[in-house]
Amino acid sequence: MAKGYWVNCYREIKNPHALTEYAKLAGPAIQAGGGKFLARGGKIKAFEAGVNERTVVVEFLSFEQALATHNGPAYQAAVAMLEGAVERDFRVIEGVD
Repeated sequence: MAKGYWVNCYREIKNPHALTEYAKLAGPAIQAGGGKFLARGGKIKAFEAGVNERTVVVEFLSFEQALATHNGPAYQAAVAMLEGAVERDFRVIEGVD
């Protein structure tokens, strides 16, 4: 079974405090859903239409597990903290076997 990944590229952070509060809820929700952080912030060099802003990559055992965690109540409570605070491109993708 192919793994699942969250690829989350922030385009703009309008409210850093809200992002910090989101992270306090999101981290535990992601870990409880079986997610493993592979990249979280750190150095970035964007190309083409990319933006040099925060990027996060999370690995899950399956695409379905990644979706279930995203759609679950614990993570959705965290997402509510971001309303109006950030602009991001968030994708759940299936890995290659």
